[in-house]
Amino acid sequence: MGRPKGDPARNKNRPSSSSLAASVLPTGVATVGFGGYIGSSRLDLTEEAVAATPFVDVDGEVAQHLKRLGRKDPITKIKALASLSELFKQKNKEDIVQIIPQWAFEYKRLVQDYNREVRRATHDTMTNLVITVGRGLAPYLKSLMGPWWLSQLDPVSEVSQAARRSLQEAFPVQEKRLDALILCTNEIFTYLEENLKLTPETISSDKAAPLDELEEIHFCVISTSLLALATLVDILFGRQLQRLGFDKVTYEPKNASKAREIVSSSAEKIFSTHKYLLDFLKSKSPAVRSATYSALGSLIKYIPHLFNEENMKTLSASILGAFQEKDPSCHPSMWDTILLFCKRFPDSWGLNNIQKTVMNRFWHFLRNGCYGSQPVSYPILIVFLDNIPPKAIEGEQFFLTFFKNLWQGRNPSYSSAVDRLAFFKALKECLLWAIHNASRYSKGIDDVHHFQISLVDSILVNLLWHDYLLIADLKNQGGVSSGKSCSSLEEISPHSPERRIEKLGAKYSLDYMQDLGICIIDVLSVISLKECGLLATFSRAFQEKCLEIIQQAELERPSEHVVQIENFLILLDKHAVQKGETWPLEFLAVPMMTKAFSSIRSLDSPDAVKLLSVTISIFGPRKIVSPLSVWNKSTANHESDEVDDGSLSDPFLCVFKEVFIPWCLRESNPSTSARLDLLLALLDDELFAEQWSSIVRYATRLNENHDHKIESSDFNHISVLAMLMEKVRELVRGKMRVGSNLHSLELWHHELLDLTAVSLARLSPPYQMSSTRFLRAVLGGSAEDDQISFVSRDSMILIFRELLNKFVHLLNGSTFTWAKDASSLILGTGWKDVMVKYESQANILELAEFSLEVLEGSVYCLKKFEDEPELVPCISAAIFIIDWESRMSSHIAVNTSSKMYENIQVELLKQNPFSKSIHTFLYGKSAQFWKHLSIQSVRRLEAILIQTIRSAVFETGTYGSDKAPSLCCQLMLEVLESFDCDSCEEQILLDKLLDESEVWPLWVEPSLNDDSRSATLKFETLTTDAQISRHNSFVAFISELISKLGVGRVIAGSISQTSLSSSVEAPHQLVPSQSRAWLAVEVLCTWKWRAGSVLDSFLPLISEFARREDSSSKNLLDSIVNILLDGALVHGISDELCFLKVWFTSDDEVESIQNPFLRALVSFLLTLVVRDNIWGKRKSAVLFNQLVDKLFEGMMVNRNCLRILPYIMNVLALPLRHKDRVPDKGFKDAPLDSFNENQMSAIMNDWLQRALLLPPITSWLPGKDFEEWIHVIISCYPLDPKGGVEALNVASQSHISDSERILLVDLYRKQQTDENNLLTVNKSPSVLTTLSKLTSISIGYCWKEFSEDDWEFVLSLIRECIDSAVVVIEEIAENVDEIIMESTDNLEMVIHKLDEVVHASDQSLMDIASSGLFTFSLITGLLDGPNEEESEIPRLSFLKTEKWLNLKDQIFEIVLRLFFATGATEAIASSSCREASSIVASSRLLHPHFWELVASTVVNAPPHVRNSAVQSMGLWQLSKGPIGSLYAILFSPIPNSALQFAAYVTLSTDPISQLSVTKEDTAGCLAEEDTLEQEIDQSRLESSSDETMHLREEISCLIKNSPSKHLEMDLVAQDQVNVFISWALLLSHLQSLPSTSPAKQRLIQCIQDSANSKILDCLFEHIPLKAGITHGLKRKDVELPAEVSQAASAATRAITTGSLLFSVESLYLVGREAMASLAGAIYGLMLHSLPAYVRDWFTSLRDRSTSAAIESFTKTWCSPPLLADELSQIKRASLADENFSVSVSKSVFEVVATYKKEETGMDLVISLPLSYPLRPVDVVCTRSLGIAEQKQRKWFLSMIAFVRSQNGALAEAIRRWKNNFDKEFEGVEECPICYSIVHTSNNSLPRLACRTCKHKFHSACLYKWFSTSHKSTCPLCQSPF
Repeated sequence: MGRPKGDPARNKNRPSSSSLAASVLPTGVATVGFGGYIGSSRLDLTEEAVAATPFVDVDGEVAQHLKRLGRKDPITKIKALASLSELFKQKNKEDIVQIIPQWAFEYKRLVQDYNREVRRATHDTMTNLVITVGRGLAPYLKSLMGPWWLSQLDPVSEVSQAARRSLQEAFPVQEKRLDALILCTNEIFTYLEENLKLTPETISSDKAAPLDELEEIHFCVISTSLLALATLVDILFGRQLQRLGFDKVTYEPKNASKAREIVSSSAEKIFSTHKYLLDFLKSKSPAVRSATYSALGSLIKYIPHLFNEENMKTLSASILGAFQEKDPSCHPSMWDTILLFCKRFPDSWGLNNIQKTVMNRFWHFLRNGCYGSQPVSYPILIVFLDNIPPKAIEGEQFFLTFFKNLWQGRNPSYSSAVDRLAFFKALKECLLWAIHNASRYSKGIDDVHHFQISLVDSILVNLLWHDYLLIADLKNQGGVSSGKSCSSLEEISPHSPERRIEKLGAKYSLDYMQDLGICIIDVLSVISLKECGLLATFSRAFQEKCLEIIQQAELERPSEHVVQIENFLILLDKHAVQKGETWPLEFLAVPMMTKAFSSIRSLDSPDAVKLLSVTISIFGPRKIVSPLSVWNKSTANHESDEVDDGSLSDPFLCVFKEVFIPWCLRESNPSTSARLDLLLALLDDELFAEQWSSIVRYATRLNENHDHKIESSDFNHISVLAMLMEKVRELVRGKMRVGSNLHSLELWHHELLDLTAVSLARLSPPYQMSSTRFLRAVLGGSAEDDQISFVSRDSMILIFRELLNKFVHLLNGSTFTWAKDASSLILGTGWKDVMVKYESQANILELAEFSLEVLEGSVYCLKKFEDEPELVPCISAAIFIIDWESRMSSHIAVNTSSKMYENIQVELLKQNPFSKSIHTFLYGKSAQFWKHLSIQSVRRLEAILIQTIRSAVFETGTYGSDKAPSLCCQLMLEVLESFDCDSCEEQILLDKLLDESEVWPLWVEPSLNDDSRSATLKFETLTTDAQISRHNSFVAFISELISKLGVGRVIAGSISQTSLSSSVEAPHQLVPSQSRAWLAVEVLCTWKWRAGSVLDSFLPLISEFARREDSSSKNLLDSIVNILLDGALVHGISDELCFLKVWFTSDDEVESIQNPFLRALVSFLLTLVVRDNIWGKRKSAVLFNQLVDKLFEGMMVNRNCLRILPYIMNVLALPLRHKDRVPDKGFKDAPLDSFNENQMSAIMNDWLQRALLLPPITSWLPGKDFEEWIHVIISCYPLDPKGGVEALNVASQSHISDSERILLVDLYRKQQTDENNLLTVNKSPSVLTTLSKLTSISIGYCWKEFSEDDWEFVLSLIRECIDSAVVVIEEIAENVDEIIMESTDNLEMVIHKLDEVVHASDQSLMDIASSGLFTFSLITGLLDGPNEEESEIPRLSFLKTEKWLNLKDQIFEIVLRLFFATGATEAIASSSCREASSIVASSRLLHPHFWELVASTVVNAPPHVRNSAVQSMGLWQLSKGPIGSLYAILFSPIPNSALQFAAYVTLSTDPISQLSVTKEDTAGCLAEEDTLEQEIDQSRLESSSDETMHLREEISCLIKNSPSKHLEMDLVAQDQVNVFISWALLLSHLQSLPSTSPAKQRLIQCIQDSANSKILDCLFEHIPLKAGITHGLKRKDVELPAEVSQAASAATRAITTGSLLFSVESLYLVGREAMASLAGAIYGLMLHSLPAYVRDWFTSLRDRSTSAAIESFTKTWCSPPLLADELSQIKRASLADENFSVSVSKSVFEVVATYKKEETGMDLVISLPLSYPLRPVDVVCTRSLGIAEQKQRKWFLSMIAFVRSQNGALAEAIRRWKNNFDKEFEGVEECPICYSIVHTSNNSLPRLACRTCKHKFHSACLYKWFSTSHKSTCPLCQSPF
């Protein structure tokens, strides 16, 4: 009552009557009266009177809250009660006493309220009231006690507890509470009687209350009243006083007897008035029924006279028939009442038809599992049976029916553990009770025995036992017959269909089956103690059923039944046999096996044999076999229990040998495993030796005295023997685990086992699995803790040697020489003589497979032979090498004629299962074995493996495989990992690995035996290609090893804690004696090897090592540099110098150095000094001083040092001369006085003076050192390779003295002859190149000293250098055009010719041109430099004259010609095929720096020069023009980032941008070859709107085609880059057009009509807005993923700048972040230029998470600048006039447009969303004046159409809308299709008129009408248009 719907039932927490009774009874001394209460006067005021009495002398506030208690709203009541509760605390006693009468009236009503919170609050308020008034409550107690007592048993626990607290506060002592109850007994019963008379209709004064609430209140009041009645009866009549501390009290409480009289009379009155309470038993409320049972029970117990002859028949039928009660909550009180009634009135059973009124209901109750009250009802069943009068039932029939129904009520599949245990306990107790009390229901002894047998047979056998066996008879399946056994197996023929045992359909749980078995055993155990004769009945049934199951086992194989018997026997052992009980053996096991043995033996069923084995294991072999031995000897006159155990030894052994051994060891079949288990179970401790010997002799079929060779026919008994030994092993291991010493291990040994094992090991193929199983079983060692072997040590050695022999045969048959050599290493210890030679050419792979299978199960057995010096290492090495050989074969071409691969198909070779097996064996569970070998075994094994790896590396170098070094490296790592080598052991192994050989090392010779690890140069070089290939292969292997182990471990020889699988090095502890600088030198000098090089592989690793280390790497780096320097000096004179550049040496230029030591030294120094800044000025100075010291030998110049000096100075010059150079990292101990700037300046002055003494460059003679000195000078003044400003910055940041600068200028001027004209004496490439380099450094470092003559000479030289290259490139273009356009050859011939033409250019011309371009970039850098000082301007004034500016423009135009020429060449070639285009593009890779300089010059070219270059290109009669040439470079199949960026810049800037994107279908469209003025004529751009615009073919296919395929390709694929570049060009061109330009509108229309919006999906593939990132996008301070961050910043920048150039420039370092940046920039510019286009795409998205992420990204990074720009444009736009005004509110992003004309006007508010432009602009009409509704709506919709369809600025949309209405007021007719005058997209007017109706239409609207309606008629008059 009062609970919210859905709350759990309340009656679970209802306080019991006994607990309440205890709470109100006294626990202390006797009372002396009702505390302070004198007299027994009653209150005279009735409830009605109290209700009608006004609140006289009552506090007004209290009265107000009392009135509120009469409200219907529970909230109001609760608040009023809370207020009253506080007031009761605050007011004094006298004030509160006055309101008690009114409170009593409200209290009686409130305790029956529907809302539980109201009831709880009522009692809380009552508590505060009684605390305040104290004894002032006494006059009103009787009026309160009725509802107060009722509330103690409220069904809601919180309410009842509150009521009890209030009563305890009123009467803190229990005696006082008891006195109060006695005092008010009559009032309480009166109140309860009134409650019991209530109905749902009369229980509440609120007639509007719902009926269900009223019924719930009624049920609650009735049930609580009945409980209150029962509890009060229990308290006053019960004998609880003594139990509650009144045992010393000799008197009763005052008025107790009178109270009992009142209770008795009142109860009698209630009992009679309410028809013995039986109507309440019919209530639909379980709480009412349960309370009724409680009340009846109390009345039966304490007031039995109420049950008389008059009502007994009725009551007995109702109480004894109460089993129809289905609610489990009623069952406890129901059972109490039934049991009390049975005990008090036993004769009541005869007053009614028991079968009908009681038993039928009771059977249903049992069949239904007691309706869910199993834990309560099952334990009471035995008490109930004991209380049933014997005369009332028919004994046997009753119990059979009882157990049948009880059995049917179980739930074997889904019952809980509590219910299941309660059921079996009740079943066991009731069955035993019925058996032991059979005499109650039978007259004579025979009848009693028959009754007991019937119970055992029907219940124990047919129900329990059959159910346990999972069987049921078809005649009586699941039921129990009366009077005789259900088992009628004797009456049915054995093979009858009805005789068969069937499985029950139910699926029983394992717990159920176990509990059932225990129940059966417990019953039998009790019977064996008291009724031993009854066991025979079960024994017979047990034997018959077991025999029947065994006999049918072979036919139907019902293994479940046999397993159940086995499980039963196991339970017997646990619960009976182990407790010392003998009945299982006497009555079950022996009789069963005596009858069943012959069937078991003849049928040979695995299940039956296992049953026999289990039986013997439990009861012992002698006790089971002894009867069988007597039977076999036909001595039936001996019984097993009469013969002494000792006399049975011989018969037992005889039966074992003659019967069991032949039977158990016969040929293999499905029952073999079970028979072998039986055989082992029969082993007896006393006879073990003889038994085991007999078994081995019979199983092996061998004789100890004769050597017998095993034949193939013997494999069947070997299979049985192998299975036997496996079971023996498991038996022994199991006994050892539990600490039982079964037998000494030596007793299991036998000579015949040794002989059999060795013979099997020596067998030739084919092999049987049985042989492997037997050897693994007798050897043991499958796990580390398995050290049990059943053969002798000598036999095991022979076996393992045979296995090794088979492995070696496999290696000898390998296709690899190193594998064959490995077999020699393995057998190099004198074993060759003992190796078996196979007579036939057996399959050697099968030999190895056999050996591996044996080893897989016995590898840990090898631990026993670690004292053998060769056995374990040789076997281990053979396994490792076979695995390596197999893996190598799968990656390297295999000679399939090798014996190893005989009988194996070539295509299956790589999937050879043997390869997988041996690898799994090595690195699987057996991997720990190799880690725990003895140190001697490990050393020997490592020596074999290291030598094998070396041989493999050298040999695989001749195969040309890229994977071989990596594979060999992996092998070495596996060796280190397999043996857990520490750092010292690792270094020893590496020394062995790196030991010298015929081809290793090549360049230096280490002294490994010297602690200093010194190295000497080698002068003998390898001569043959094979030797070089082997050497390079070893270097590749070393490189792989370094990448895995790290530089520290391999080269520095330091200790690392890093795992072998990681290449990241942990901090090292250096071991100086292990340093291998020579190894680094060897790798550096080798330079390149297959699939690797120094630049890619080695230098990054050693650089990382040097950065990580500090002083520990100093010695290593110094040693490397010293060795390289010595080698460079030695080899320097034998090499021809290549040309040096004036900038830092690049990798390609380093690679051109022929001297290997010099090349290695330069690359090493570049890494240390330039790239990674590891060596600073100090270390560079040390090396510089060494070079200076070596340069002069006395007065003579060391020519070798002079020749290598330029290369080294090119690297060292930067740290030596740079002003802001960072100090050395980690080299703080470098000498401080080794170098200073003055010393450097002095040395340079000396070198410059020496150079000035040389003749001019034009007069150089061969064989002199002139060129070397100039190169030294050039190398000391490096510049940045980018040229221009960057190169000048490098020069300005270098420290150079004034004297150097003067000497350098003098040296340069010395080269100028013949009046500043270019020399004509010597124009060799070397002269021009050297002169150009000298010019570059002179400009870079001394341009301030240049005169006009100097500059004139410079520009002339530049022109001379570049012209030759232009001529060559243009000639190539013309030749290619001729080949492609005029050739009639096939494609292959064309490509061949094309290749010859393209690669025919002279390398030296490109070098000369490159030097000229670099020099020219310096001049442009000087003129256009950003930070040019005013004082320096006069020095450059000469270069800014018109003459020299024209000369500079001519050089720019020459470079542009060169640029267009190479583009035209590729464009012409691409018209043939892609391969031809690739040939042209690849030719540029030969001169990368030249083309970079060309590209930078093109980017910096002035627009007018570009214009002139385009005109020149147009005059050139090639098949491709300038635009096509640029696109050919831009989309080249072999990208060149610098040229592509130059092409993009040229295409996207004026004037070419006007031609690069679009073409239009007009009659006046000019060809591409026309002049530039004609092509960019503005009349074409401002053509009429009828013309159609098209994109150029080069980008049209990329923009129009569906980019869906690009969504599937790699994110940085070239095709995807080209698509993005095309869109960038398109958007840049669109952005450059004026907003009012018709060309812009046509281009937008072209994009909308043809461009695929999937490009936006493609963009967001590069902006990974993954799930969960949306929240982070809303805040700019949140760190975003790199790609998202790049895209966001690029989008914002593109919107604010309106350009994509910054993003395209970074793109050509193609990577994910660069692509994300370009994608973000394109998206931002699309939002800016094509908002409606993007919005249409966005609204089409269906994935909510994707659209939410995109909107969040746009709102955060794109919308703010877009909104600011749009509002600013509107504000700046000149839109206002006399009729129109616009106001902007930037704070709320609103625009108010007001249009007024004469008497009309309209205000429109345009609201821009925060995620503009993804969400549409909102337009609201806020005011309209003098405009018809239709026109107002048209104006309003037209504004929406304009602002939402506008692809451009919002200001332009507003302007169009205004123009639209201006035209309307001017009288221009609107288009009848779109209802607008100005077209919303192309800004055109209606011009196309219908000839019939004369209405005019927009051409675009009309075209759309025709295309959608599929007809060409007028939309209005339908006439042909």
